[in-house]
Amino acid sequence: MISNVNESDNLARMQRGELYYAFSPDLVAARKRCARIVNKLNNASDPTRREMAEFWRQITNDPAPLPSPFSPNPSDEAEDATLHAYPWIERPIAIDYGTNIKVGSNVFINFNCTFLDTCLVTIGSRVLVGPNVSFYSGTHPVDPYVRNGTSGPESGRPISIGDDCWIAGHVVILPGVTIGEGCTVGAGSVVTKVGILILCWIETDSSLVGLGCSAVSCCRGESSEDSAQD
Repeated sequence: MISNVNESDNLARMQRGELYYAFSPDLVAARKRCARIVNKLNNASDPTRREMAEFWRQITNDPAPLPSPFSPNPSDEAEDATLHAYPWIERPIAIDYGTNIKVGSNVFINFNCTFLDTCLVTIGSRVLVGPNVSFYSGTHPVDPYVRNGTSGPESGRPISIGDDCWIAGHVVILPGVTIGEGCTVGAGSVVTKVGILILCWIETDSSLVGLGCSAVSCCRGESSEDSAQD
């Protein structure tokens, strides 16, 4: 653990995407806080929709209380409508900090998803996230002498997913990626900024498949059930 850092400056550098030290006492404590709540969520026995939403509220450190139910004994449908601002989560899930994740309404996150939210990970409304999807907003220096194991600095860049996207199974989204509204990202794709024909900005209403995610077609108004798989 690195103790000789200015914690407030270190946190600000992390949030700005600059080099910072992840193993400072405050950031280690922040990850442990998140891990404790995520562990409770992952091991909860058949949580209700409201219990799931409360776990998410705690993970993201949202100060706003959950909205009250419509009635003393609301139906599942009524609770789902009331709690639409909180994602539906299939467990298990892995999250680094939780406080750097912003999710829109009516979002579904399938099992085994990973959020390395070093920088802000923003997911729009009505987004479907398939199983084993990874959001990697953190990265490390490529110079091994600078990287220096747990004693060296790291950095990150924000990730943004627009409304009405479908991120199919086993997709990896790397730091600095923005995906526009209405996109489909095919199963197994790696969305990155590195290399020729690999897109950082993905245009609205595109279907994307394969390593590097070249845009192959506009999918609005078309039947595209076979273009990607959860």
